[in-house]
Amino acid sequence: MFRSIVVGIDGSDTATEAVRQATSLASSVGARIELVSAYEPVSDARLRESVVVPRDLHWIINPREDVEATLEAAACEVRDAGVQVEVFARQGDPADAILDVAEERGSDLIVIGNKGMTGAKRFLLGSVPNKISHHAPCSVLIIRTL
Repeated sequence: MFRSIVVGIDGSDTATEAVRQATSLASSVGARIELVSAYEPVSDARLRESVVVPRDLHWIINPREDVEATLEAAACEVRDAGVQVEVFARQGDPADAILDVAEERGSDLIVIGNKGMTGAKRFLLGSVPNKISHHAPCSVLIIRTL
């Protein structure tokens, strides 16, 4: 049935529910989970505006820190359920990151939350669930949350 399930996460309650349900499904069918989260690098201009950091210490500020922490927290939950998991922090658009990992890993299913799919928002270009549902190389399960 499913061997590889990609789950897009961003630290939201909707993504947490997607991880929970994907983990349950993966556990029941013996699939592995590929957790994906995306980040945008902090521009030098924004960095100079937001934080006063000496130029020689800019390398300390890592735009991936929050993403990696979110991925590792979710991965711990998946591992605790006895499911094999791998994490992917990708720079760029979240939908593109999820689609790229699904294609690279030959995944059978993408699981994402429905955040941004209600009311008029579902028609906005750039909605992650909307973009994934139209461009996925495999089946997509959109988890409905309130």
